[in-house]
Amino acid sequence: MILHPVGIIGTGKYVPERIITNQQLEKMVETNDEWIVTRTGISERRMAAPEEATSDLAYEASKAAIAASGLTVEDIDLIIVATITPDMAFPSTSCLLQEKLGAKQAAAFDLSAACSGFIYGLATATSMISSGLYKHVLVVGAETLSRITDYTDRNTCILFGDGAGAVVLGKVAEGRGFKSFQLGADGGGGELLKVSGGGSRMPATEESVASRQHFIHMAGNDVFKFAVRIMGSAAEEALRKADMTKDQIDLLIPHQANIRIIQSALNRLNLPEEKCMINLNNYGNMSAASIPVALAEAVEQNRVKEGDALVFVGFGGGLTWGASVLIW
Repeated sequence: MILHPVGIIGTGKYVPERIITNQQLEKMVETNDEWIVTRTGISERRMAAPEEATSDLAYEASKAAIAASGLTVEDIDLIIVATITPDMAFPSTSCLLQEKLGAKQAAAFDLSAACSGFIYGLATATSMISSGLYKHVLVVGAETLSRITDYTDRNTCILFGDGAGAVVLGKVAEGRGFKSFQLGADGGGGELLKVSGGGSRMPATEESVASRQHFIHMAGNDVFKFAVRIMGSAAEEALRKADMTKDQIDLLIPHQANIRIIQSALNRLNLPEEKCMINLNNYGNMSAASIPVALAEAVEQNRVKEGDALVFVGFGGGLTWGASVLIW
């Protein structure tokens, strides 16, 4: 239960300058632009510069979000970074971000729920603010997936890109803010989408590197079937918890993984495409950064008005999923 209204009071994004087009990938693996666009809806994606790490992307997005909120860095008392590509195992990317921002007063931790991480972060921050534990929380979804993408694997290298999105959460007026969250997980599907190497089960060795265990491995068809099923059902459950119906949705902001998955969610929710924020053609799948970047762009494009009902929904490795209803 959300005891006090909590909402988003500032948004920001950052994507690296370097663009990787489908035509460039054609020179790297056996694929072509038409196949990629038809199957995924992706035309290009961003790649971080060699000197850029996840905390650098998060920093730029966070500065924009804090500025948009009308607050200062000193007003932020908790930082949550959702990522599966931290700068390093520890310290956390959130602590590195705290130092870059100069937010000495803020607590900080990372959250790992893959592509669902941003929604998990929103739920965590909302509960903390609603309970009175914190006043203003910075929630960031940031990824440098290019560092764990195998550019010899044509099934995965076409999908992923780098970027960061950030929001500032705080108390809002009655009738506004988050109305519900629906989070879920199925660890039985963990083998379907994973990076095996680098953890305590498979530390980095010459063998693990040679066998490419430090890159993303995905059972594409199985993940696709899971996503098609869970995207619509999670959104419906979030609406039910909020005591709202599908026809009350003003804008759906889904995880940007595949255009066919998004279209299946639109069909299940009986929504026209104009009621959905879609930008994956420019960025591909940015994991935890997908939804906050899409939200920031929707705000930039004036597609979000006060009082609008927004639905966030995503899925990811774990397997995990999450959905939320927000009155802007």
